[in-house]
Amino acid sequence: MLSIVILAIAAFVIVSTEFLIVGLLPAMAVDLGVSVPLAGQLVTLFAFTVMLFGPPLTLLLSHLNRKALFVAIMGVFALANALAALAPNLWVLGVARFIPALLLPVFWGTASETATRLVAPAQAGTAVARVYLGITAALLFGIPIGTLAAGTIGWRGAFWGFALLSLLTAVLLAVCMPAQAKPQRMRIGQQIRILRDGAFQWHVALSVVVFTAMFTAYTYLAETLQKLAGVAPAHVGWWLMAFGAVGLLGNALAGKMMDRSPLRATVFFTALLGLGMAGAALVPGTLHWLVVALAAWGIAYTALFPVNQVRVMQAAPQAQAFAGTMNVSAANAGIGLGAVVGGLAIRHLGLPSLGFAAAGIAAVAVAMALAMVRRQAKKQ
Repeated sequence: MLSIVILAIAAFVIVSTEFLIVGLLPAMAVDLGVSVPLAGQLVTLFAFTVMLFGPPLTLLLSHLNRKALFVAIMGVFALANALAALAPNLWVLGVARFIPALLLPVFWGTASETATRLVAPAQAGTAVARVYLGITAALLFGIPIGTLAAGTIGWRGAFWGFALLSLLTAVLLAVCMPAQAKPQRMRIGQQIRILRDGAFQWHVALSVVVFTAMFTAYTYLAETLQKLAGVAPAHVGWWLMAFGAVGLLGNALAGKMMDRSPLRATVFFTALLGLGMAGAALVPGTLHWLVVALAAWGIAYTALFPVNQVRVMQAAPQAQAFAGTMNVSAANAGIGLGAVVGGLAIRHLGLPSLGFAAAGIAAVAVAMALAMVRRQAKKQ
């Protein structure tokens, strides 16, 4: 369906904008006269803004016309990227990163809900997975292309490029996306009532643990490839691109499995994730086994983005947009925790321990999910 394709394009631009800065940090730090670690705090600023402000803003905006909301969000991303391109110092750049971070979780919550409403209930998982193809495309093309562009047109030119992409996407949404029925306005009290639901709390907690497992190892994947697998620094980007390409299979599998049971899909893909991360730590010097381990890891990593989103949304059908945003906040909490846990593991146990530490967290998530499956079965 055209609307879902357009939402996937918007997702590509949004995720590329979020992670583009990772490849630009060295050049930005030099240009703005700050250290790389200080410039790196812009990544933290974005993640924690998403985590803290996403749920309340979704509560306030979820009643708005979806098409108008999506066009406005992409317009804000265009302006924010332009401001980043013009930023004279780190403070202005911080503002340019803070503003779009406010709206990113609003997009994910409402876009996921909109995708489920555009198709039959039995195809809801597949629809969300197709929107989440934007994430895979961003990891595969957007971030590497942006980083390469920075080497030719500078980091400011890269932000100008994404400002233009954001504007074009806003126009595409305005012209090609059919009008959507205005959602029924729910009182804030009605929506936040889901936070008192014990089952929903478990679903959000599971997302935190799953994303912590994912990013304990993924945050340092480039370092792992260089130091343990002996991949030349010039080739790391190609390995990461291949990791994202394999994820296309994970996205397709996720769509089919989510339509049956997103909770059981969480068990399967989290177990596969743990095996892949532990396998990569066991055989970093054996090329063919390393490729197998990374393939399993990449499939599970990409699949778990939409799987977690659909699982949490289905746990609160009466307030899906808010529930979806709660999952995005949980994911960002996990991303931050994963980076911290991974850093501690490297510092105290060494880089070879990283895959095992991440796999251990994945095992905790699998145990949680299996307990939830059993509880769900008893209720039925």
